[in-house]
Amino acid sequence: MELSVQEINSKIFEIRSQKVMIDSDLAKLYQVETKNLNKAVARNIKRFPSDFMFQLTDEEFKAQRFQNGTFNLNLKNRKYNPYVFTEQGISMLSSVLRSDIAIEVNIQIMRTFVEMRKYALTHNELAKKIEELTKRVDEGDVAHIKVMEILTSLINQQKQLEVENSSKTDGKIGFVK
Repeated sequence: MELSVQEINSKIFEIRSQKVMIDSDLAKLYQVETKNLNKAVARNIKRFPSDFMFQLTDEEFKAQRFQNGTFNLNLKNRKYNPYVFTEQGISMLSSVLRSDIAIEVNIQIMRTFVEMRKYALTHNELAKKIEELTKRVDEGDVAHIKVMEILTSLINQQKQLEVENSSKTDGKIGFVK
């Protein structure tokens, strides 16, 4: 089963300042029922501390359902608020769900998280370098000032595009290749 980065990325949300995936989305990717995934986790609960997995509060659940149309698709008619898994929790799922599909999907999800980190680091490094250059430029040097203005303008345009794109994707967070 080959999943695209975009497909996985569309299922990653930011909650409590952490990138997470919802139990029902993971279950669908692993081709198991959500209740079976949660039962397997419950049987191995020691492997899932609160920084690996947590259950959404009523307020978080309502906020996510309001903000993200995708979030709503798999969560209708649930008795309980969903569990969400951080990258470490998803990695731990591979020791609980041992099917070939689960292993393959886990590898693809881990690669997506790695790509997201690389993308974030690249943007941060570029912004730092431009800031350093801006500090070094002598105020009397008109050519350097113009270059810095152009670079700053390009970064601001990129940020604006990212904001616009993230609002078009119903608040989804993640890396798009």
